[in-house]
Amino acid sequence: MGTILGLTFLLGFLSHDLINTDQVMGIGVAEFPLLNEVQVLLDQHYLREQPEHSALEYGAIRGVLETLDDHYTFFIEPPVAQSESDVLAGTYGGIGVQIQRNEQGQMIVYPYDDSPAVTEGIMAGAVLVAINGVPVDISMQPDLVDQMLRGEVKDGNGVTLTVIQSPDGDEFTTFVPFGVINVPSVTWRVVPEDLRIGYLQVLRFTNRTPDELAAAISELETAGVEGLVLDLRDNSGGLLNESIMVAGQFLGEGVVVYERNNQTEKALEADSPGAITSLPLVVLINHNTASAAELVAGAIQDRRRGILIGQQTFGKGTVQQIFRLSDGSSLHVTSAEWFTPEYQKLDGVGLQPDIAIIPDINGRDVELGEALRQLSSQLAQE
Repeated sequence: MGTILGLTFLLGFLSHDLINTDQVMGIGVAEFPLLNEVQVLLDQHYLREQPEHSALEYGAIRGVLETLDDHYTFFIEPPVAQSESDVLAGTYGGIGVQIQRNEQGQMIVYPYDDSPAVTEGIMAGAVLVAINGVPVDISMQPDLVDQMLRGEVKDGNGVTLTVIQSPDGDEFTTFVPFGVINVPSVTWRVVPEDLRIGYLQVLRFTNRTPDELAAAISELETAGVEGLVLDLRDNSGGLLNESIMVAGQFLGEGVVVYERNNQTEKALEADSPGAITSLPLVVLINHNTASAAELVAGAIQDRRRGILIGQQTFGKGTVQQIFRLSDGSSLHVTSAEWFTPEYQKLDGVGLQPDIAIIPDINGRDVELGEALRQLSSQLAQE
């Protein structure tokens, strides 16, 4: 179960909507007389106490699904299914910041709006110097630092941060309490190194993503940006319809993806004119760019809207429908496969970047650095 759930969180899912099994009742359920025969024999002859009926039933379901040889079609028991919903909701205890390492190796802090970090005076773009007196240096990975800034929400819990956020280089130290953080699916900012360039990161595709993206675009347009970086690194996927809406903001109307099931094929198109269809665009991808994120990146690449920089993507090009079962468990079912506008097959293959970058061994953001250079060059030619 742990392996299956890990795949869910790592790779995301392409899903139209959660579907209740009440919608599919009446299709007919095949009988399994041999399975019933085995259960009768166990009841009559098994030496030891049998597991609860639900455990036997769950085991039988998993056995059926294993015969499909499809990692993305799987069953989740009720408590774990609820935990999955909580994680996908993006809520945790912490100070509410995003951590990124720049090309110089410094850890840069970007607080979420209305977070405890903002309340205590931490500013976007601050250089993180120490956590609870422990120096932050180039040997520490961003994900480890991020975990150090999370914890249980209760009185007295939090971290003491030392940052540099003033031009004179003076250090600022403050205690930041932990709070309940609702992680946004989109973050954005004007790039400090080049105020002509806006940075947009889509962390996952949720039902909030289109609205959050619209807010980001509005703010960046007001700031007068002339080029954009769209960061889809480590984006493991999410909701299909929302990803098509996001792609449409960059592409305008037209085909985003072709969806093919065992009976039909249909073109899924963006139906909006798109808010930012002409600004120079660079998309960042890596090995953990998967599912809905690959859909967006593939459409941008095929329709010559922007260039992809980074590493080959994961290669998950299938659609999963999620059925909530009567006892609170859920069934994820692979129902279709998708292809880019030029019919690139992505499942098991992935996207190739236009400019391949080897990740820096120390975690410096060389991909973002290359994106800024590419956009700066394009802007200089206009």
